[in-house]
Amino acid sequence: MSFFNDIINELIIFFRIGGLLDIVHAGNYRVLLTIDGFLAVLSPITPFIIFFEVIWALAQNRFKKDSYKVPFLIILVNRILSRLIGISVLVVCIGIFQKYAIIQTSFTWYWFIYGYLVYELNNFIRHYLTHKIRFLWCFHAVHHSSEDLNSSITLTTFFVENIYTEIFAATFCMLLGLQPIMLFTIMILDSIWGAFVHISEDSLKNGRLGFLEKFILTPSHHRVHHGRNHLYMDTNFCSIINIWDIIFRTYQEEDKNVPVDFGITREMNANSFTDVYFGELLSLWKDVVAAPGLKNKILYIFMPPGWSHTGEYHTASTLRNDYLKSIKKA
Repeated sequence: MSFFNDIINELIIFFRIGGLLDIVHAGNYRVLLTIDGFLAVLSPITPFIIFFEVIWALAQNRFKKDSYKVPFLIILVNRILSRLIGISVLVVCIGIFQKYAIIQTSFTWYWFIYGYLVYELNNFIRHYLTHKIRFLWCFHAVHHSSEDLNSSITLTTFFVENIYTEIFAATFCMLLGLQPIMLFTIMILDSIWGAFVHISEDSLKNGRLGFLEKFILTPSHHRVHHGRNHLYMDTNFCSIINIWDIIFRTYQEEDKNVPVDFGITREMNANSFTDVYFGELLSLWKDVVAAPGLKNKILYIFMPPGWSHTGEYHTASTLRNDYLKSIKKA
């Protein structure tokens, strides 16, 4: 019976319906008119997008077991690790840094716009660095390893990345004045949109959203971000609104003549949990051990993926720039 209860509790946690169940048990549905009730309604949307995509794929006879096997295993491993550690660094960082905010905001629509722009900037900086610092890429590459994008990939991350992502987001946003409830709301909205933009091509063939392409990040944009094509590498880092990609010139639209090739450039087995989860760390370790001198060993850790002490660079920036130059010459 205890095992059965544990399974039920894990399903409640995965589908994020605990808040809704508490409201139902209490019978106080007026809570739904409050911000807490609103968040309780929003929270389950992300896992249900994943669930319904799987059901849709099964109904259409397009379900690919290998596309979900490793992502779901990673989600399970991360859940086990979170239970073992049992601490929310997000809450801890909010408690530490909120009192040092350089600006005070309130939960109003105009401050919400400010809050979202701040959160999006936090996400852009952190996301950009995970692509440009090889040690961080070793963790973030887990999210990029799948060669067949689907909504479950939004939860396919290295556990360590989850921790430093929360630390960076809470610290950055608290210092710039976001209220905790505002941060939680934005994070839930970001999670919902994140599940949608990862949706598979089998479920949504054309990932474009018409005129909205000019204002928000669409599945088409994010498919580009997951592409290992030289044209697409290290682009479209934003979450919902691509303002920072435009400002920092990392924005890239999907080219109809360049079909997105999902995955990472390292030769790997995308159906192997150990290769997906630990392969980049092992690759970095081999490069560090083989590098001559302490300086080069350190540089391999902090320089972008593809950097080499030999001067033969195969970084994303180098490959993309070479590709763009070849297009201009053609």
